[in-house]
Amino acid sequence: MKNLIKLSFFILLISCSNNLVYENNIENDVRYLADDKLEGRETGTAGEKAAADYIASRFININVSAKGTDKYYQDFYFKNSTNPHEEIAFENKQEGKQINARNVIGFINNNSSNTIVIGAHYDHLGYGDDDSSLYRGEDRLIHNGADDNASGTALMLDLANKLVMQKLENNYMFIAFSGEEMGLLGSNYFLKNPTISKESINYMINLDMVGRLSEEKKLSVSGIGSSSLFKQTVKSNNKSFDLIEFDTSSTSRFSSSDHASFYYEDIPVLNFFTGQHEDYHKPSDDYEKINYSGIKEISDYIFDIIIDLDDNNKLSFKKVEEKEEETPRFRVSLGVMPDYLYNSGGMRISAVTSEDKPAAKAGLKKGDIVVKMGEYDIIDMMSYMRALSEFNSGDSTIIIIKRGEDLIKKSVSF
Repeated sequence: MKNLIKLSFFILLISCSNNLVYENNIENDVRYLADDKLEGRETGTAGEKAAADYIASRFININVSAKGTDKYYQDFYFKNSTNPHEEIAFENKQEGKQINARNVIGFINNNSSNTIVIGAHYDHLGYGDDDSSLYRGEDRLIHNGADDNASGTALMLDLANKLVMQKLENNYMFIAFSGEEMGLLGSNYFLKNPTISKESINYMINLDMVGRLSEEKKLSVSGIGSSSLFKQTVKSNNKSFDLIEFDTSSTSRFSSSDHASFYYEDIPVLNFFTGQHEDYHKPSDDYEKINYSGIKEISDYIFDIIIDLDDNNKLSFKKVEEKEEETPRFRVSLGVMPDYLYNSGGMRISAVTSEDKPAAKAGLKKGDIVVKMGEYDIIDMMSYMRALSEFNSGDSTIIIIKRGEDLIKKSVSF
């Protein structure tokens, strides 16, 4: 039956119920959301509201119903705190200097008692005026966030367009979250103020930074351990990806996103992510660097997973026992962005982040694989973090890197 549904979808893309037509609009969606005129979609700004209006119009266009508190919108208010350790409190209405943020929520009602949530945050950093930006230039520039996370929002809309044409066993809710960059605010608010029964949520799929699928086709899928059915379903539907699987609700040390809010409400989650890159949280994260065919390929893969799971009733939640590993504390920085999806031994450098940091001064490059730091062997991300935590400002050491087939020694001063 599942194979029949898949076959009918791909053969009859342009002939379906209610005269709906599937159209691949991924590139247009990313280009609009990552355009300079939206000024980086910072939470609470006019650019974010313009993005919300666009997403709502796309829901209307593909015949997805409204499920917010005001049509497609779910507004929430909060005061930004200057204390990074203070939890942001939501307010009931806008007063004074409160920030008005907006989730955008669409719904496919299949008259089921269970609903699957598919989410992606659509906010970004605006001009990068806070500490989240990794840009160190003097000019004030727009951070368009094409990969983070216009790509995930576009993929969510593509899935909505496909799923609205199917007769399925679950309801489907699509949420474009606001405030993710400020601490998962939109997903947190939704779960405190759900527009459907929270108990009816079957599982949640999150899409965050899915626009840079590499030639190696590495795709991170986290949360696999949160339901007993996920691992087999994710593997059996994979035809082309090099999957990097994580049992936990996030690749916790380096990729927390809105799925974490659902996991901590005992809801099974899957999070899809194509990896960090040198444009992360910089003005250079623009639409021309997006792998649009890669997003479409990921969308087709997730669609197959959803169809495969559709007649399994409500999935049971499984809490994952995370390893008790103390997170290392750093007193120095090497000045690189690790490739978190690399799993072939060592720590591969995704980007050298700053010219005045030790890595750049030592001549390290994107693609280098760190295999030893001083006396410490580097076999994975955690061993790299432990090694780095052993150094203090003023220390010097020898780093061994693999560059192509060559092993090269570099002297590094912190």
